[in-house]
Amino acid sequence: MKKRIVITGAAGLVGQNLVPRLISSGFTDIVAIDKHPTNTAIFEANYPTVRMLRNDLAANGTGPGQWEPELANCDALVIGHAQIGGSHPEEFIRNNVQATERLLDAALRHKVPYLVSISSSVVNSMVADDYTETKKAQEALVAASGIKQIVLRPTLMFGWFDRKHVDWLARFMQRVPIFPIPGSGKFLRQPLFAGDFCDIIAAAIHQEMVGAYNITGQERIDYIDLIRAVKKATGAKAHIQTIPYSLFWALLKANAIFDRNPPFTVDQLKALVTPNLFEVIDWPTIFGVRATPLQEALDKTFRDPVYSKIVLNF
Repeated sequence: MKKRIVITGAAGLVGQNLVPRLISSGFTDIVAIDKHPTNTAIFEANYPTVRMLRNDLAANGTGPGQWEPELANCDALVIGHAQIGGSHPEEFIRNNVQATERLLDAALRHKVPYLVSISSSVVNSMVADDYTETKKAQEALVAASGIKQIVLRPTLMFGWFDRKHVDWLARFMQRVPIFPIPGSGKFLRQPLFAGDFCDIIAAAIHQEMVGAYNITGQERIDYIDLIRAVKKATGAKAHIQTIPYSLFWALLKANAIFDRNPPFTVDQLKALVTPNLFEVIDWPTIFGVRATPLQEALDKTFRDPVYSKIVLNF
């Protein structure tokens, strides 16, 4: 297929899962953009036929080897870059807002005809943190651009290349004898398989679909039961133990003193226990994508002989 697809944040969870699906769908001109040195190297090893540009979208994008000229003949732009975790507000502003401003400015100048914006379900949540506020700002910037677009708001995702959420918890579970759960663990989750989400993106690009869609995992599950399902998929031996929320918070706070970029923060703990129930739409019918049952998706994630062994860097 002759369409040129440009993907930002391509070395992250969504990008690494999306590229093989685009390739299998017939797309041959794919340009990947990401700034993370370790994860871009992993991407290049996995997809040697795809050109990767190691660029920072918040920096100047012009000149030889820079990202902006790639938009000149772009048919579809997938906006997948995001600061997901961290302890410093300026990182979220730079990577979620300023980088998007630069990208959209260049997209307008180069007359990019269509874009897929990967937003987040948090824009509709009751959580107020740096990630949520900057993702709201990012989505508003995309909407104001006037470019033909589809906005996809996924809930908590898991799958191959997950470095921040379920996969990190699974790896932690396999290293410790006791796996702690804050409070009762009865926090409703609606996890979404990244493979299904990437199939949705591919379908949207093929049809140039427009609108805003809340893409929610079709199955609701309490956090503690999700952890039990992960334990089953991984074969981990850890004992699952509930502990008081205050103790869990204190442990995370202490860990942040020694880890500048912790995989799990007190803000994420707050988001975990904040009650949210996200809209469930019939996206399997809308996009023509099969919803993979949760336990099957977990088994695919953690038992694949190749991809389950690849761990992205924070």
